[in-house]
Amino acid sequence: MNPAGPLLQLDAVRAGYTASQVLDGISLEVWPGEVVCLLGRNGAGKTTTIRTISGLLAPASGSIRFQGQEIAGKSPVDIVGRGLSVVPEGRKVFQSLSVEENLMVGAYSRRKGLIPSAGMDEIFSLFPRLAERRRQAAGTLSGGEQQMLAMGRALMSRPRLLLLDEPSMGLAPLLIDLVFRTINVLAEQGMTILLVEQNAAAALDLADRCYVLERGRIVLSGPSEELARTENVRKAYLGT
Repeated sequence: MNPAGPLLQLDAVRAGYTASQVLDGISLEVWPGEVVCLLGRNGAGKTTTIRTISGLLAPASGSIRFQGQEIAGKSPVDIVGRGLSVVPEGRKVFQSLSVEENLMVGAYSRRKGLIPSAGMDEIFSLFPRLAERRRQAAGTLSGGEQQMLAMGRALMSRPRLLLLDEPSMGLAPLLIDLVFRTINVLAEQGMTILLVEQNAAAALDLADRCYVLERGRIVLSGPSEELARTENVRKAYLGT
């Protein structure tokens, strides 16, 4: 492992499903301490990228390296154990389990020597609303509370890289602000984050760098401030 290299590196990754190829040779990097966003319209391949990185979908070709080690084709359990955690699109909390039980599910992937109860205290400090509902069934929470829970569950494994797939989807504006404030707090604490998000303005404002994905290919990349000023991004994603 090269400590000076990217934490995550995709090189010419192709992936898809039985009927079609979705990712057409994408390459991207996420360096330690960065927040990197991946923008794209519906169907561009954003969620497929997340699924491929996290091991839910095996790439047809290309390389995926995490902490300098090849993880393409590894199981999701192995990948989480290496320090990569995902907050999936649609939250996907365990509806019948309590808030505490959902968080403990995240703790099961914790590396030896870390104490789940201490991690839970940190999550409740980050999301006080979850502390108030700690024994409540996850299925009875609001959409915003479920998003907090999904983020908390992912953080219980103390990941080195957090993948966030559309964290603001379906949320009211006030809750979207809360989610992005929380992501900003994590970034300020040094968390490395790859953010997939349709709310381009919020994502570009938060991220250090950004990639734009269209039809399975990276068509633009660079510092977020620069991309936000480009005509293509302003017209396609910022409505200006």
